[in-house]
Amino acid sequence: MTDLSRSDPLAAVSPLDGRYSRRTAPLSPYASEAGLMRARLRVEAEYLIALADLDATDLALTDAERDAIRDCYESFGDDDADLIKRLEVEGAEGYSATNHDVKAVEYFLRVRLAEAAAIDDADRLFPWLHFGLTSEDVNNLAHRLLLKPAVEDVLLPELREIRDALTALAHEHRDLSMLARTHGQPATPTTFGKEMAVYAARLGKAMGRLQGATDDLAGKLAGASGTYAAHTAAYPEADWPAFAESFVTDLGLEHTALATQVNPCDDMAAVFDALRGVNNVLLDLDRDMWLYISDRYLGQRTVEGETGSSTMPHKVNPIDFENSEGNLSKANSDCTFLADYVTTSRLQRDLSDSTVKRNVGAALAHCLVGYTKTQAGLDKIVPNEQVMTEDLESTPEIIGEAVQTILRREGDTEAYERVKELTRGQSVTIEDFHDLFESLDVDDDVREELLSLTPTGYTGIASELATDTES
Repeated sequence: MTDLSRSDPLAAVSPLDGRYSRRTAPLSPYASEAGLMRARLRVEAEYLIALADLDATDLALTDAERDAIRDCYESFGDDDADLIKRLEVEGAEGYSATNHDVKAVEYFLRVRLAEAAAIDDADRLFPWLHFGLTSEDVNNLAHRLLLKPAVEDVLLPELREIRDALTALAHEHRDLSMLARTHGQPATPTTFGKEMAVYAARLGKAMGRLQGATDDLAGKLAGASGTYAAHTAAYPEADWPAFAESFVTDLGLEHTALATQVNPCDDMAAVFDALRGVNNVLLDLDRDMWLYISDRYLGQRTVEGETGSSTMPHKVNPIDFENSEGNLSKANSDCTFLADYVTTSRLQRDLSDSTVKRNVGAALAHCLVGYTKTQAGLDKIVPNEQVMTEDLESTPEIIGEAVQTILRREGDTEAYERVKELTRGQSVTIEDFHDLFESLDVDDDVREELLSLTPTGYTGIASELATDTES
């Protein structure tokens, strides 16, 4: 077999970078190794500037120098990522291979600061790069600086589109009567719009929990064992906890005041758990839509040229909902693993979480593929009113609940048993109910009330509920 280029999606080891690369591309700035490099670079650069603003140090920076330092990450590109990788694995620009990814970022900064025209005597800045820090100070902040926008700028907008699509379906079809099923059996009718409103409301609440967890992401900057030891040794008069809090919050994160070398990661676990909550709502939706399509309650718009089955030409399969179900199930497995794993570390630090955190992007990518597939499925569905109506009219026993409830209201102590004898396990018609009504000792207005009951009309206030997607 001819070797494929490593940049060819067909050569990718994971479908996330292969078959689904077009769908997962929006996550690349936040989930790729280059994205992690840039985030680390941002932390190191902003930390250097923050040290210059600390009264205790004698580091001074001009506005032009600050701009040049920030430009190192603001203009970060492919060539920069390649240089950092070379500094790590083979050495470059006079530096030996670091075999350490964060140290490579530090040396990259040295190279770029030495090249900056706006900086005189760049060597004076080198001692202040990574001053007093442990790699985890940089990494924990970088990971959160990537996770936060990945959720807020990529995943949540996709979820809002799904919620909006569900809301639109709820409003458009609020009056479309449909047989409900509990335990898979015919049950009190609902409307298709009301069922879509349920999902819109559930998804909205789950999105709120996800946004809240993302808002609570918190970083630490406290040195090798979380004691500010190196910082305090150099400048004992400085208020390093206050400095750290100011620095972390300026990055847009909450501050973790107490930590070992490792940020405990309970905050990240909360995000993964919240993603699972979102995904569980959509998994429920995917499976229900699959069943509605199977029951022919929903049709699907065909795509020109698309093949549903390699042998059965007529097939229009619910492939989008099935694909979403598979990807969201995989995402949930990954999120469960991540939430369980990242919150533990032997004593003050062990490195097992490092490789695990490199897989956060894969979990997010499976989420994203699932979301886009659910949306694609929703875009194709067409409610089949005729099938829904025929199903309702062929199942008249579903008005039995209304009948026995009205009779209870009228004081009939055998109401439930009377309807149960007529309907349970029996094949009945609407005429059988009418015969029952004629035999009842009730007032004429009650009899008329009972005679007016129909399967299609027995939907309570479903239409009103369908417009209340916030409940």
